[in-house]
Amino acid sequence: MTATAARAGRLIDLPVLLVAVVWGSSYLAAKGVTTAQTVLAVLVLRFAVVLPVLVVAGWRRLRALSAAQVRGAGLLGLILAGIFLLETYGVVHTSATNAGLIISLTMVFTPLAESRVRGTRLPGSFMAAAGLSVLGVALLTQGAGFSAPSGGDLLMLGAAVVRTVHVLAMARMESVRGADALSLTTVQLGGAVVVFAVLSAVPGTGASPWAAAADFGAGDWAGLLYLSVFCTLFAFFVQMWAVRRTSPSRVSLLLGTEPVWAAAVGIAVTGDRPGWLGLVGAVLVLVGTAWGRTAADRGRAAADRGRGERGPVTAPGALSPRGKAAEQPPAHDRAAEPA
Repeated sequence: MTATAARAGRLIDLPVLLVAVVWGSSYLAAKGVTTAQTVLAVLVLRFAVVLPVLVVAGWRRLRALSAAQVRGAGLLGLILAGIFLLETYGVVHTSATNAGLIISLTMVFTPLAESRVRGTRLPGSFMAAAGLSVLGVALLTQGAGFSAPSGGDLLMLGAAVVRTVHVLAMARMESVRGADALSLTTVQLGGAVVVFAVLSAVPGTGASPWAAAADFGAGDWAGLLYLSVFCTLFAFFVQMWAVRRTSPSRVSLLLGTEPVWAAAVGIAVTGDRPGWLGLVGAVLVLVGTAWGRTAADRGRAAADRGRGERGPVTAPGALSPRGKAAEQPPAHDRAAEPA
């Protein structure tokens, strides 16, 4: 690689790394603007800002979706709504550090589930990494001594499981294969917002979007716009830009640093003090998920070579629950994935 190419690669890496930092800080931002009584209202308001921009940006491709693709994306939107709800209620009831690290278990759960679906065996190194990650989460939730995990920790764990379901559903659903990623993301988010709006109208589910908006101060609006503009729109379009200029694997590797930034922001900005057990757990989660991701990719690539198939491509395809792209399924199963 020439010096010029290396410099160009670093210039592409910087905005992608900034996306990982933004995602890592999103837990703190969500925690700052959301209470248990305003979860649904905040979700409606956040995506009311995002959806019109996505619709305008992808209007022509959106109109090109078939009825089957719209139905498939709408169904995925219901799963996506579940992820958003679990994550947002979860972050309200746990620390930003715990939220960012526990949700990273998706990187372990997804290869495990995929191996079951595809009938392949993961290497022993992956299973060791998965065990390390699970041990890390157990220690992370016990920072002040051994006790039952908080409700927020359990909700974040549930969100990681449902995120895995969403990734696999997108990879396996025939109706959404070959559809434009931006259009699928728009339909999914639209479906999720309908769910939030309907739930917010049910008595006893908290403040309405209008009441929450009326009570917002300048800081609340700044936090909401940060989630909408930077954690969703900026992140999505940077990924679309970067993946056309560098390898999908490189983009995925940089985005995989998100848990590191989540922990750094939680500890440095909010003063999260997980205790020595929690710190050991945080390190184990970071090491385990990074090691597991590498081991799973190698094992999957080896299995595909043995069958003469193309290996998996990891690249941004669609927004994940906080507005980010998730890993792509294998190239022959490509489809948009959760935010």
